[in-house]
Amino acid sequence: MASQLSRIMRPDDANVAGNVHGGTILKMIEEAGAIISTRHCNSQNGERCVAALARVERTDFLSPMCIGEVAHVSAEITYTSKHSVEVQVNVMSENILTGTKKLTNKATLWYVPLSLKNVDKVLEVPPVVYSRHEQEEEGRKRYEAQKLERMETKWRNGDIVQPVLNPEPNTVSYSQSSLIHLVGPSDCTLHGFVHGGVTMKLMDEVAGIVAARHCKTNIVTASVDAINFHDKIRKGCVITISGRMTFTSNKSMEIEVLVDADPVVDNSQKRYRAASAFFTYVSLSQEGKSLPVPQLVPETEDEKKRFEEGKGRYLQMKAKRQGRTEPQP
Repeated sequence: MASQLSRIMRPDDANVAGNVHGGTILKMIEEAGAIISTRHCNSQNGERCVAALARVERTDFLSPMCIGEVAHVSAEITYTSKHSVEVQVNVMSENILTGTKKLTNKATLWYVPLSLKNVDKVLEVPPVVYSRHEQEEEGRKRYEAQKLERMETKWRNGDIVQPVLNPEPNTVSYSQSSLIHLVGPSDCTLHGFVHGGVTMKLMDEVAGIVAARHCKTNIVTASVDAINFHDKIRKGCVITISGRMTFTSNKSMEIEVLVDADPVVDNSQKRYRAASAFFTYVSLSQEGKSLPVPQLVPETEDEKKRFEEGKGRYLQMKAKRQGRTEPQP
């Protein structure tokens, strides 16, 4: 089963340099994934449901997309467990003047089917037919790995971003940013909770502000580490999306983004952590060339610890790109 979406990129999809926001692309990726997974989960007779986004695996932005280009987003279901669907999505950009096409993104998303009658009820997923037995085994390994990492991430993200008066340049406090958003009907699914793509777009927006404040140049999303959706965000909630820089290499910046939901119309529920992720940005010149990044100055013990953890993630990913499995010093 496959699905495809296409849309031309408009000026309001891009930054001042004409590069399409990473959040815009993430939102399209999620829409394609939601369509194909919801369609699959309703392919058999039974209780009707809508597929809700639970997790997005690491996503690399392989090539920038510009205003006037057409984004072609194709989605395919690659694995199903009893209660979840794995969807793999590819994004191609097309210059409709020259006909040139290029791959800009590859992403893996996980969805769970929620009953239309009861939003807290997770339904069973119809199985897919695999062309090879190995495909099912490989999918099961990916499923177990993401399930374990999701649980670990949920417990590790309990802290909050606190404002600091008169911070020094290049410090964490100097560039940290927050965005407050009231969840309205246009943000929500049929269930009345926020689309995963809407949340990801807001997360990318905050991460972009942090990166721009730090280096004061044109910045673009280079990659997004796994985005974990810990809990649903309902219509009427006030969400706070907070971003802080955790690590800088010579030419990249890692930014942690946390999403907290405050159910202001429901006194019985307290503020809770709804989503979390790490975004990586790069700084570009006016000609689109990569620029050195001002080095982050961690001040507190927590900031120094997060810096070292970010360095570890950076080295591990660098090693993977170079064909090694262990990070090199």
